[in-house]
Amino acid sequence: MNPFPPNETRQALSSGLPGNDDAASIPTRAVAFTSLPPSHARALDPDAILVEGIRGAGKSFWWSALHSDKHRAFIATAFPEASAVARLRTSQGFGTGLDPAVAPSKDVLAHLAAKHDPRSIWRAVVATHLEFSSPFPTINWDQRVSWVAQNPEMYDHLLYNKDLELASRGQTHIVLFDALDRLADDWPGIRPLARALLQLALDLRSLRMVRLKLFVRPDMLEDPGISSFPDASKLLSRKASLAWRRADLYALLYQCLGNAPQGGEAFRSHCDSAFGLKWKLNAESDAWVVPNALRLDEEKQKDVFHAITGPTMGSGPSGHKRGYPYTWLPNHLLDGREQVSPRSFAAALRYAAAADIPEDWQYALSYRGIQAGVQEASRIRVDEIREDYPWVDDVMKPLHGKLTVPCSEEEMVSTWKPDDTIGSLREQVSGSPTVKLPPQHIDDGPRGILRDLAALGVVMLMSDGRIQMPDVYRVAFGLGRRGGVRPLK
Repeated sequence: MNPFPPNETRQALSSGLPGNDDAASIPTRAVAFTSLPPSHARALDPDAILVEGIRGAGKSFWWSALHSDKHRAFIATAFPEASAVARLRTSQGFGTGLDPAVAPSKDVLAHLAAKHDPRSIWRAVVATHLEFSSPFPTINWDQRVSWVAQNPEMYDHLLYNKDLELASRGQTHIVLFDALDRLADDWPGIRPLARALLQLALDLRSLRMVRLKLFVRPDMLEDPGISSFPDASKLLSRKASLAWRRADLYALLYQCLGNAPQGGEAFRSHCDSAFGLKWKLNAESDAWVVPNALRLDEEKQKDVFHAITGPTMGSGPSGHKRGYPYTWLPNHLLDGREQVSPRSFAAALRYAAAADIPEDWQYALSYRGIQAGVQEASRIRVDEIREDYPWVDDVMKPLHGKLTVPCSEEEMVSTWKPDDTIGSLREQVSGSPTVKLPPQHIDDGPRGILRDLAALGVVMLMSDGRIQMPDVYRVAFGLGRRGGVRPLK
């Protein structure tokens, strides 16, 4: 095996991999760092109205990238399966960092929802983005929504004419919506707004050239208060999922390494000389495009990765018993739904690149650095779920340092009993609404909580009745596992 130059490769990992920054309305990453998994091409299709993904799966990235002319041009030329995006016209109807003249903020939505039907609010947003002509008002949101509510027939005429106009130009207009969990300050406020938006998205499918595209988390679509309306199945059955296979994660890694401002050239050169993998420059964007073999061929991906990490998760002859880095890393980042977020994957590798390397180690990353990277990724993932679902932290704190998984249901439930964890949580949930989705099955007691934890991917309910917890949560929540990555203290 011909290792990549260690220093340059660590530089490429540090400078090329994304951080944990929140997405903005304008992409914060250059087009060169864009990687499109084959299965994600459907998510960019205009007819894919619902795009579902766990936190860190790339919802906000695609929301902003689809609104970027440069990113759409790169995607269309670098990934032929998504060439249609170049002809799209896009705008952003809700999300972070938008102009309040074209996208109402959370506070404006609260003001409007107190006076108007949610459907009229979203119809006004669509009218604004399609640039309806007079008599549609453009002064402020209150007047726009009032006009929509009072003039349904005129609205329909203007919408129909706008669709004909777009058809005459052969152009599809997509209005993009992101961060739907931020529509209001509490879940009862979110539900009617989200439900009305989904219903409107379904209704607009009857038009030829106007579409909405909603980037949503799985828990929102699983909430009956949002997704239970007539013909909702027509939307849900056609949703696109931002799931990342192992090959997709490594394709993203190599796309980032090949375009890293520091060490990228050395990485591309070594790919060519040691593996016969030639990179091509995308003339329109001045970005290097990952070779197809590094995008799709897992054997070739593994060979290249092991030239960065070494062939095993250990040193000496017994190292292979601990596993192989190419499979070990994503396997230890899987959640209970068997999904890995690229954010966790990148965080683990970025942290591993900053870890100390033994003096006699010839590779850019060490197996101990990768293990430390998984610990850091777990910490980040747990911080995220604490932010999204505070109740999860309430039920996990009593388990810290007291359980080893897999364990029986009785072991976990008995750990909750001394402090009446579930009873306290029930009082907290019933006492006041929360912006985060509360556990849906809390009325079923501990078993209901376990069902909710499993639905979030925090635990797995095994066929033999025991409970397992994936490392990406177990490590930072402080539970043990025999032979596994050490939990954080």
